[in-house]
Amino acid sequence: MLSALPQRDEQLSELEAGEELLRTVPGNVVQSIRAFRVVDLQSEAVRLAHHFLYANLSHALTRQQVLAVVAESFHIPKSAAKNFDALRDCLTEQIQRAGQQPGFLIVLDQLPQTQKFDREARENLLDVFRDAADFWAERRVPFRVFFSFD
Repeated sequence: MLSALPQRDEQLSELEAGEELLRTVPGNVVQSIRAFRVVDLQSEAVRLAHHFLYANLSHALTRQQVLAVVAESFHIPKSAAKNFDALRDCLTEQIQRAGQQPGFLIVLDQLPQTQKFDREARENLLDVFRDAADFWAERRVPFRVFFSFD
């Protein structure tokens, strides 16, 4: 019985830490993952009852490969992987037509830094997510995107 009390305290500490995890992060943002850990972000999404979308892009080398991995990882139609405009539409209008949304917590892990997916391509991809964050902000739906580079 005594051993159960420290476990309960540990669980409370984890809960309190979770409540603080996104306290300083705006509700609609695209930012570097920095000190956040993917597993903690996933736990926070569960706690908040938000959609958690994760894409590991470590093996993608081109724009088309990045879009294909995002579409596959997010379980969205392959047609959304055709170009950035199609992805933008899928992340905004198409999802809105599906009904009310609780919020989104997205991780784009290990964005490639290759000749075929250069800085301009990375910025274009992140702009798609920034546009989606703005779209959902207008509807008062949290849309947080965290990214890291390869």
